Amino acid sequence: MKFGKEFLSQMVPEWQEAYLDYNNLKAILKEVSISRQPKAPDASGKLKRKMSLYRAFSGLTTQRNSPRKQDDAIITNIVHNGSEESYQSMFFMSSDQGGGNEVLFFRELDAEFNKVVRFYKKKVGELTVEAEELSKQMDILVALRIKVEKPDVASNDVDEPVDLAGTAASSTVNSINGRSTDCVLEGRSRFEITQEVETVDEEMEAKEGNSYSRKGSRGTTQTIQEHRPASLDLLPHVRINIAPETPVSTLKYMVASSKAGLSYKKTELRKSEELMTRALIEFYQKLQVLKGYSFLNILAVSKIVKKYDKITSRRASKVYLEMVDKSPLGSTMEVTRLIERVEAVFIKHFANGNRRKGMDILRRKIRREKHGITFFSGVFFGCAMALVAAIIVVIHLRNIFESTGRSQYMDNIFPLYSLFGFIILHLMMYSGNIYFWRRYRVNYSFMFGFKQGTELSHREVFFLSTGLAVLTLACVLSHLDMEVDLKTKRFEAISESIPLALLTVLLLIIFCPFDIIFRSSRFFLIRSAFHLVCTPFYKVTLEDFFLADQLTSQVQAFRSLEFYICYYGWGDFIRRSNTCKENKVFEAFYFVVAIIPYWIRTLQCLRRLIEEKDVMHVFNGLKYFSTVIAVAMRTGNDLNMGMTWRNLAAVSSVIATISGTYWDIVWDWGLLRRNSKNPWLRDKLVISNKSVYFAAIVLNILLRLAWMQSVLGFREAPFIHRQALIAIVAVLEIIRRGIWNFFRLENEHLNNVGKYRAFDSVPLPFDYDEMVR
Repeated sequence: MKFGKEFLSQMVPEWQEAYLDYNNLKAILKEVSISRQPKAPDASGKLKRKMSLYRAFSGLTTQRNSPRKQDDAIITNIVHNGSEESYQSMFFMSSDQGGGNEVLFFRELDAEFNKVVRFYKKKVGELTVEAEELSKQMDILVALRIKVEKPDVASNDVDEPVDLAGTAASSTVNSINGRSTDCVLEGRSRFEITQEVETVDEEMEAKEGNSYSRKGSRGTTQTIQEHRPASLDLLPHVRINIAPETPVSTLKYMVASSKAGLSYKKTELRKSEELMTRALIEFYQKLQVLKGYSFLNILAVSKIVKKYDKITSRRASKVYLEMVDKSPLGSTMEVTRLIERVEAVFIKHFANGNRRKGMDILRRKIRREKHGITFFSGVFFGCAMALVAAIIVVIHLRNIFESTGRSQYMDNIFPLYSLFGFIILHLMMYSGNIYFWRRYRVNYSFMFGFKQGTELSHREVFFLSTGLAVLTLACVLSHLDMEVDLKTKRFEAISESIPLALLTVLLLIIFCPFDIIFRSSRFFLIRSAFHLVCTPFYKVTLEDFFLADQLTSQVQAFRSLEFYICYYGWGDFIRRSNTCKENKVFEAFYFVVAIIPYWIRTLQCLRRLIEEKDVMHVFNGLKYFSTVIAVAMRTGNDLNMGMTWRNLAAVSSVIATISGTYWDIVWDWGLLRRNSKNPWLRDKLVISNKSVYFAAIVLNILLRLAWMQSVLGFREAPFIHRQALIAIVAVLEIIRRGIWNFFRLENEHLNNVGKYRAFDSVPLPFDYDEMVR
């Protein structure tokens, strides 16, 4: 793989704009190569002269790093502007053929390198502040551990170092004493010192008491006592900051006027340790990513200047790379030191001194795709196609469509199997979404909050969909065969129970507690679904409202589940008949199950309005509420409640369609920006072909109009059965949702890119007063 593609694949997607623009510099070098080829003289001398003067005079305000050698094409300088530093190079051969393009190359290279250095320094500063806050949180956690696990320890004894990790002490002391250089305290964060305090003091107190100190690089002296863990006297000023995890705890939290103080219970300590573990893991991975960012950009600079040397036969790479090495980007000592401190603290306090266990938890998990998944996906897909062909042949040969039981089959059996068809299609659309998200580097796993190493790939989702398709189609074929075969026709109870058995198998797989068939993903889905059931009592996250949006496109699947209960609970399924439509309870729930997904989204908007105070959630909630009314009106029309219901269904559906379509395109997708760089789209697009966006807009509008068939009375058409038409409309809505999914997450990803947000904000377990600081 060429370096340009490798460079792009290794980028943090949300930081893409902060990386060196390697492709642009490579394009300039291509112009340099073309301009250096022999050609007739032209009138570009003035331009070259102007650029040459710019470079010559720009060096008057800079400090030169090293004298220029005779065969060097450039010299490098550092420009000081207050506390800011910028790096410049001066090119001395602009009068040569193609020199103007070479001047442009170094100007762009300097600008890109300074951009990278500024971003790196900014991130290092942010991580240093975060390290300071984490050190305070660790101090409080250590004090809380002492209070909970050793309640008899007096307050004035806390200053004595307490070895909570036991076996970690000796190894940690050895790692500190084995350093080649003496680390100074001045200019370092307390997070780096906390672990040293707790391990080194035991040895030093025997020789020097509690007055052990080190001298800073500026001649100042700081005592270790200044950085001891928080005293037990400070714990009353600390408040717990653990988010409620159940509806009951949420209610208690909402009733309480403020955050509760510490209760010194083991459950409280355990939850605090869980939050600190997550915070340290996230912080450690930030450090690793920033270190990788530095290395990747240095490699890109090295590649591009060496490419320049090769094209021009000049010597510029050595001088330029010396400047890079002297820059903050070339020295990652601060980040490396923080990484070592995090490892030491985490291994001691959260891995009981077991380095292998601690590092296994800290390191980023990478999911490796198995070839067996790809193989069986192909096998299942082929089997599914073969089963479809077999079903078509059976229907044609036995003339099932012309049989007397056709209408009875479509009214009773078809809705049962269509449930699985809707699920299979939605899984296939989601598989396509994942494929295109990965192709265009949309970081879906980060936005959904998947645990590292557990997110499903498009192959795995496709494997699930094809596997379910094979199982469903095999049941359909066996059902048809048992029905028409005289030998098996008498076993009606068995044949009519096949759909119920299939549903039971599916539910058993979803709720299976064993570590098979992607257990982490199944439990993630169950947890998110439970959050939807208890919507007002949980904070609304992207994965929750995204799942709720998926359910709004599965209204017919919910109605099929309702029909399962009615058909097998109160219907005469052996005789293939039911009285569900005459049942008032069924009719009432026919309304309810269609409204539930939209009502959940309305409540989520209300919860977000309370938390975020953003008025846009009011309009979003009104959009979903208008859809609730429209669905209720259309349901009444479907149940043949009269012309009034049809008129109300038409009016409410028009309002809901207009508001929903506008919100989809303008807010969810971020399109139709008149003054954007891409007219009527948006400034940033992940797909270069703009016609794709306009086609998606048109498709979204057309597919949203599928409701018209119920208002216009197409369901009573003689050429197609009512249940078949209902299934077609449901399929069109699922396809629309699949298209919506891609552009919705693309817009969310671009918002993260604009804010350089590549990591989750992990809540810390403690709040404290100023005196604790």
